[in-house]
Amino acid sequence: MNPMEEVKIDKATINIGVGEGGERLIRAEKLLSTITDQKPVRTYSKITNPEFGIRRGQPIACKVTLRGKKANDAIKLVLDGIENKLKKSQFDDQGNVSFGIEEHIDIPGMRYDPDIGIFGMNVSITFKKPGYRIKKRKIQRRKIPDKHGINKDETMEFMSEKFKVEKIR
Repeated sequence: MNPMEEVKIDKATINIGVGEGGERLIRAEKLLSTITDQKPVRTYSKITNPEFGIRRGQPIACKVTLRGKKANDAIKLVLDGIENKLKKSQFDDQGNVSFGIEEHIDIPGMRYDPDIGIFGMNVSITFKKPGYRIKKRKIQRRKIPDKHGINKDETMEFMSEKFKVEKIR
């Protein structure tokens, strides 16, 4: 196989949307830091929605972006929480994967802590191939050619080989 055709994990992003600031957001940040051993970043609302009591610029969620070995370890841990099963609809056309976990206590090794409570989370995994740097570099930035792009089938094959993921219709 051509080494330039090899699919790799670029990053894994774990997000907990709380919908409000304050104590619940602090507990969600504490949970994310225990799962990933990395400090989470707050995300802020972009619009005002009085029906939900959200103002523009108010912190409403937290996320953590993992790369390298930390990303692999977190993906293995989180996939065990959903029993290594992904639907074909969870893969997009660019080869990325997104899925959710309803309760963090489904993850093996996580116990219910009354101080934290129960949170659900979204996980997004972004993939790349060698040579994708040309898309992000500052000088002579270029578009990735279609023949070098990642598609849904390549990502599903990578996930089944590396993480033993079963595909459900």
